[in-house]
Amino acid sequence: MKASTWELPESVQVDSGTVRWARLGSGDRPVVLVHGTPYSSLLWRDIAPALAERHTVYVFDHLGYGRSEQAEGQDLTLAAQARRFTELLHHWGLDTAARAPGVVANDIGGAVVLRALLLDGARYRDLTLFDCVSGGQWESGLFALMRSHHEVFEQLPGYAHEALVAAHLRNATHTGFRPDVLEAFLEPWLGPQGQAAYYRQYRQLAQADTEPYEALLSGIDIPVQLLWGREDRILPPEHGRWLHEHIPQAEMHWIDDAGHLLQEDAPAQLLAHLLR
Repeated sequence: MKASTWELPESVQVDSGTVRWARLGSGDRPVVLVHGTPYSSLLWRDIAPALAERHTVYVFDHLGYGRSEQAEGQDLTLAAQARRFTELLHHWGLDTAARAPGVVANDIGGAVVLRALLLDGARYRDLTLFDCVSGGQWESGLFALMRSHHEVFEQLPGYAHEALVAAHLRNATHTGFRPDVLEAFLEPWLGPQGQAAYYRQYRQLAQADTEPYEALLSGIDIPVQLLWGREDRILPPEHGRWLHEHIPQAEMHWIDDAGHLLQEDAPAQLLAHLLR
């Protein structure tokens, strides 16, 4: 699907803004796809329609991301996003044992759905996590610099900020984005409002929000599969091994020639694992 045709026609009001979302398909088994940072639900533009041939698929942009509302004062911590995710499941009628969805998450989406499951009472039928923030020591690299020195990054000239975000986005894919896709991911973060929003969300992401559930990971009692790109430069393979050690009952699959975004680098393999 072309980036320009990706739409989120629905909206729901949450604690500090509006979240945009969409539902595709009408199958009996619901599936919810959860993106990370600094991306949006656009990541699922090819995966969601394919899954919708068999399932009812829900996609959304986290508050502060993509087409959802960006505003000063928003709580964009992982804890807040996990609570909102639990509320979204309730809004969609996916909060009962009979309607529990399959959940698929990447990047900080992993931490959001794990916290919702283990601390906020969310119910899932099964869970797929890939190249995701989960626990342990994940504050590093450019992210750690932006978090520690956000007041400096917030003052970058617009051209320098755009170059930084574009480089950060490109670092997530092993095979590269098509130009129109890169532009679509960049667009929400440009201009004074977008630049402020970009560093607002990064400065609020912290290991303190993943530590409380780490001891509970081994007790997850639903089917879990873990996928990881061997060429991931954002969260290298040791993060995948850490997660598998903490959820030892999970299936683990390594994806060759793929980086942080399997949706871009290995969509056919990702889809095959999800359809299983």
